[in-house]
Amino acid sequence: MAVYTHLGAEELAELIATYDVGELVSAKGIAEGVSNSNWIIETSGSDGTGARFILTMYERRIELSDLPFFLSLLDHLAARDCPVPGTIHDREGAAFRMIGDKAVALIEYLPGVSVDHPTANQAHSVGKALAQMHLAVDDFEHQRHQTMGLAEWDHTINRCGAEALDRIDPALADFAFDELGVLAGDWPGGLPHGVVHCDLFPDNVLMLGDEVSGLIDFYFAATDFIAYDLAVTHAAWSFERGGHSYRPEIGAALLRGYQSVRELSAAELAAMPVFVRGACMRFISSRAADWLDTPDGALVARKDPMDFVRRSQFYASSGSALFTPHV
Repeated sequence: MAVYTHLGAEELAELIATYDVGELVSAKGIAEGVSNSNWIIETSGSDGTGARFILTMYERRIELSDLPFFLSLLDHLAARDCPVPGTIHDREGAAFRMIGDKAVALIEYLPGVSVDHPTANQAHSVGKALAQMHLAVDDFEHQRHQTMGLAEWDHTINRCGAEALDRIDPALADFAFDELGVLAGDWPGGLPHGVVHCDLFPDNVLMLGDEVSGLIDFYFAATDFIAYDLAVTHAAWSFERGGHSYRPEIGAALLRGYQSVRELSAAELAAMPVFVRGACMRFISSRAADWLDTPDGALVARKDPMDFVRRSQFYASSGSALFTPHV
């Protein structure tokens, strides 16, 4: 269960009492997630009719100095009718509170489930929701440096080293170093940019039927090329588990949905073949590092970086065909 810090009933009740949400009724730990502790919180509600929230304690991978950015981004998007959970501010107006040396935030609860095998209609809805989010951040006044960009991929792969990478898979090191060279030479510039999600996997999207009810987990959000965010989503959604086969109906539906709200420029479309390979390298590098940092016997399922090697190889062989306007 992804609850790394125990909070007793009295401590939780005292915390909830600092918000205008009624009294604590119940708290249940959430198993999903690997970086933070999360609970579903039930309260009596400010009007006595009952209410539900998500309580998050930030455990790792998030700098405390970045938290105001992440939470203000949620509030900004929620205020513009994006399907994003807003932050519940306490009675003093604060978006987060401290318990010891750890920050906690109370977030809106959104209904819905994450899908393991999306349909084309669901992918179309995700594309629309992502484009809506990209338009909504146009007047967001804050920025955050991209800490998971090309320089970090290169640093991570070199830190792992060829010998260790080859212990994961004999083909990994040669692929990674060669691909980094290609990306460094071909990475685009001068395209529309803004604050983007950068991690919109299916488990970070809540669905009610074919419709998106929630985009969640914005803790990799940063200022970057907007089309790169679409590329990350395309790489995350458009393949069977393991990256062994491409699902053309999903990739095409995602792009159609996106462009029904925000049309990509010719330059952005031309950059997509490089961006999707960059998206794959982002997850190859982080998965390789996590794989090597996970001790043998640990109760953590390692994520195979070769999954995204296979996706990247498919993109390299497909070229621009996937991103031509008729797709």
